[in-house]
Amino acid sequence: MNNYFSPDFLKFFKELAPNNNKDWFDANRQRYFKSVKEPFEVFINDLIIQMQKVDKEIKVGAKDCIHRINNDIRFSKDKTIYKMHRSASISSGGKDKKAPGFYIEFGPEKTSFYGGAYFLETDELLKLRHHIAKNLKEFQKLVDDKKFSNTYGELQGEDAVRVPKEFKTAAEKQPLIMRKQFYWGVDMKPSLVNDKDILKIAIDHYKNALPMLRFIRGGI
Repeated sequence: MNNYFSPDFLKFFKELAPNNNKDWFDANRQRYFKSVKEPFEVFINDLIIQMQKVDKEIKVGAKDCIHRINNDIRFSKDKTIYKMHRSASISSGGKDKKAPGFYIEFGPEKTSFYGGAYFLETDELLKLRHHIAKNLKEFQKLVDDKKFSNTYGELQGEDAVRVPKEFKTAAEKQPLIMRKQFYWGVDMKPSLVNDKDILKIAIDHYKNALPMLRFIRGGI
């Protein structure tokens, strides 16, 4: 147990799963506020305070970063009304998908920490590739960094099918330059949300990838 989440945090979602409808949610709305929404906001606020101590780029508040529990079903085949987790994207732009940052997800299926740049525009991707090409040794050092690799494993992302001529030489030395996204992540047991050290665990995950995050920011 910790000072943030009671056992009812995960229990709420487990009961929501077979009752994913407005009537059930409305009947349990106060429980949602008490056990899920409010504790998560307090946690994200405290996490942001800790992040700001090591990263001056973070100038947002919890409400700028927390995603809604409602799914956007307007253009989706999946008409499930409510998400089965609480999540937040913390970056210099809050929830802005284009800003490289830190993603957190707590739910009954997993506890997740992700980071990096996933939604890159064509010009941003080109700039980042040039940045990597000019700094191959620094980039390789970040990829091989023990804190980063022990926490997240390998840098993830889809590979481009075609290698432009301007990056052919760099790609031979560092194939990762041809990724379309540059991100990292780890999924762990859902019960971690109840760990007494959950805040420290979260900030440690952020710190372990911060040098790589800074490098990516500098290239975009």
